[in-house]
Amino acid sequence: MSIIHSVSHFKSSRDAAKPLDRVEDVRAAAEDFRKTMLANPKVKFYKTFELIRIPYPSKYGYLNAFGLLTPYVHICNKLFVIQFDSEEGLKTLLVSPSDWEHQRETPYFHQMVEDMGMFSKPVEKMIVKEVSTVLDAIKSIGLAPEDVDYITYDHLHTQNITRWFGGAGQSAIFPNAKLLVMREEWESTQALLPWQNQWYCPNGIEGVDESRVELIDGDVFLGDGSVALMHTKGHTEGNHSIVAHTDQGLLVTSENGISMDAYAPQHSKIKGLARYAELTQSEVVMNGNTLEFGVDQYLSMIQEKTVAGPYPKDERFFNMALSSESDGYYLFPGTDPTVRMGELEFGQFTPKTQTNSKRGGLWRKLVS
Repeated sequence: MSIIHSVSHFKSSRDAAKPLDRVEDVRAAAEDFRKTMLANPKVKFYKTFELIRIPYPSKYGYLNAFGLLTPYVHICNKLFVIQFDSEEGLKTLLVSPSDWEHQRETPYFHQMVEDMGMFSKPVEKMIVKEVSTVLDAIKSIGLAPEDVDYITYDHLHTQNITRWFGGAGQSAIFPNAKLLVMREEWESTQALLPWQNQWYCPNGIEGVDESRVELIDGDVFLGDGSVALMHTKGHTEGNHSIVAHTDQGLLVTSENGISMDAYAPQHSKIKGLARYAELTQSEVVMNGNTLEFGVDQYLSMIQEKTVAGPYPKDERFFNMALSSESDGYYLFPGTDPTVRMGELEFGQFTPKTQTNSKRGGLWRKLVS
């Protein structure tokens, strides 16, 4: 029995010959999908943890829109722990568990450190803020590594998953977890072009047993439909967004944008973004460090924010719970976002010992 159920809402939504027609087709499909998912159950538990804050080039984070000379923004990498019901009982999903302690060899960041030379350690101490590790975060809520069922990332930039799944001579820290990944992302990561590989950790998937990998083709619901994975091609070839139905509505996780401002630039106080939106009539500002599929990324960000819907605390913005969310920092003036999602927690965490019996009964039919 599989907990993965296909979604058909977005099929053919990007087939129109005219790009603007594609925008409206994607928007209409996203509005329909949003209605369907809001009718599905809510997740049982949802919590975010801040892991590490690192510098990221502002020229990439706010592609063509940033209006200051500040070279970097501070982005906060987050871990999400989600529990949802399924035909097989309660399942635990980790979203974006970055093993940042073992990802330093990602070429772009490795070269940044090298360029600093003898000043690398003091500079790094000033601009990198280590907050927590994945293992410390899950331990804090009583989640044991062996009780994690699934792990997913919106994309595999910088990720080293060999400790989590076993590989490169290491045993698996999460022995029972499967990786949920879009087929395009998994396959492209194994044969990168030179300009792509600057953002992927060398040997980051080396030796991982493919029986631990669940390749996803297109959009899917997980379990009872309280969680969905949407294929949102753009930032990478196999980029996907995680959608969770919570007490705050539908929260969408992605790195197609690096802040809530990026999804509503016309309302942003960050210098350059509102002006860019006015001049270009762009609805979003892309995170463009690789620009693999720029048109698709624009469409994907429209899809994401339409599915997310309004942010309850400021309805000018959208309910985007980003996997790497920017925040202000005194060394990077003018980069404070207008609004920020910050940390979130909904529901109550349930230990595995309380869910060791499978549930029967009739399950909600997922409308697709």
